[in-house]
Amino acid sequence: MPATLESPPPSPRLTTREVLLRKRRGWFFGMTGDQFVKYVFQGNAAISIIVLALITFTIFSDAVGFIPKNHDNLVIYRQAGLELVDLLREQVKDHRTLSRYLANMRMQQLRELTKKQGLTPAQATASLAGFDEFANRFEDTISEHETILGNMTDIASSIKERQKVAEDLLEAKRNLLRGMRGAPPERAAQLRLEAEAIKIEVINFSQEIQPLLAMNPDVFSANTKLLSAMQQLVENPPKFAEPSLQAKLDKFKGFVAVYAQSVPVTAQAMATWDQTKPIGWWESFNAFAFGREWVTASFWQDWYGVIPLFAGSLLIAFLALLLAIPLGIAAAIYVNQVAKPIEQKFIKPYIEFISAIPSVVLGFFGIAMLGETLRRISQLPSLDWVPGFPIAERLNATTAACLLALMAVPTIFSLAEDAINNVPRSFREASLALGATRLQTLLHITVPAALSGIMAAILLGFGRVVGETMVVLLCAGNRIEIPDFGAGLGVIFQPVHTMTGIIAQEMGEVVRESIHYRALFMVGALLFLISLLINWLAQKIVRRYRISA
Repeated sequence: MPATLESPPPSPRLTTREVLLRKRRGWFFGMTGDQFVKYVFQGNAAISIIVLALITFTIFSDAVGFIPKNHDNLVIYRQAGLELVDLLREQVKDHRTLSRYLANMRMQQLRELTKKQGLTPAQATASLAGFDEFANRFEDTISEHETILGNMTDIASSIKERQKVAEDLLEAKRNLLRGMRGAPPERAAQLRLEAEAIKIEVINFSQEIQPLLAMNPDVFSANTKLLSAMQQLVENPPKFAEPSLQAKLDKFKGFVAVYAQSVPVTAQAMATWDQTKPIGWWESFNAFAFGREWVTASFWQDWYGVIPLFAGSLLIAFLALLLAIPLGIAAAIYVNQVAKPIEQKFIKPYIEFISAIPSVVLGFFGIAMLGETLRRISQLPSLDWVPGFPIAERLNATTAACLLALMAVPTIFSLAEDAINNVPRSFREASLALGATRLQTLLHITVPAALSGIMAAILLGFGRVVGETMVVLLCAGNRIEIPDFGAGLGVIFQPVHTMTGIIAQEMGEVVRESIHYRALFMVGALLFLISLLINWLAQKIVRRYRISA
């Protein structure tokens, strides 16, 4: 009997109700509803991890390339003799600082004579003739060094420029040789001829710096004249009737004595300077991590030290949190524990609305209103006793910090208010039942119970402040210098620059893959590590208080 194929049984006909039930259970997708939700959230988590990994890889892969490029930068700095010239340059710079000290003394005395004693500008200038002669003679004592420094600068910069041209030509030759790969024979032959036509100068650095070394005896001779001239001047200084100015002049004598001691040290460093001393890779990293200068696009030498940017960021963040923490936490306590319902409906939305204001709008407000207002207030004679007053620059650390504090208050307020609201009501009721006052309950029960949430609010507020870019770029003054902490409280009125601000300001102008480009990625990597540290500390603090609670 021939075999026959057995036809499959007909599929059952589904009713409308069964179709809806199967859709609801996810059977048309081959999974249950729980499985669908599980895969959706797992997919979102996987995407987040992938994006974070890509960001981390991009930042650190470009940042790591900074180390070898900066190493080459420092090697040329030493071999071309720029390091030797900068030893003398630093000595001249310190002398100019002393001259500026005298100039500031003159300005103070001129203000004293015109405003308090009522002399005309001409009479005040005539009375300062002796001091002007002293200051001019002191300034002239360094003139011979300035001439030598100019000659040494020309020689060293010429050597570096020739080396830079040679490196550019070498890179152009390499690009031509790379272009030969896969090119047609005629095109490859043409590229080879173009590459062979490029002549690259090979610089003998040891021979090129001999004119610089030959100037060392001239520097040592000028040092002898300098020390003798300064000694004669400080022995016969001008006299001031004003005790405070006379005290500053006496202090100036001490500064000159310290400077005189540094001159032989500089001379010894120039005499023992070694062009062939190797530069380690760790030294290249230290130049970034502990460098005190950020100088780019310089004809002389580019420096990429992060300390001025790091100090500016910390100063602004500290000032902003100093304002935002008391305001945000106090507002949260008042709204949650003290305010009436009608006050809560009015205060809470208005505080949270601040976070909706664009940062660029706040920056314009700081430029147009806040900075100028603070400067005008600082010029009031009744406030001369305040450190740092009158303010010289309307855009400074305080102007930026006030606006950043305004931006951080909503974050701190919202999270702190939620933390206080989550404290069990039974805690407060038990405290009040034992006879504690409302204030005692608030300080000893409610706030300690919500402390983990309040600390998390503060840390997130700190992250909000450190990561802000537009406000600091517009209102901090953007002066790349380490704040002068010797000015006391007046340091908060000095212009500064920040890590976020330097990235936003310079990233759009740098050449891709250049040392400057990679230095900005190093700054970004540092910000990334700071963010990780903040989150780690937040977790540790929250876990500690949660365990203790």
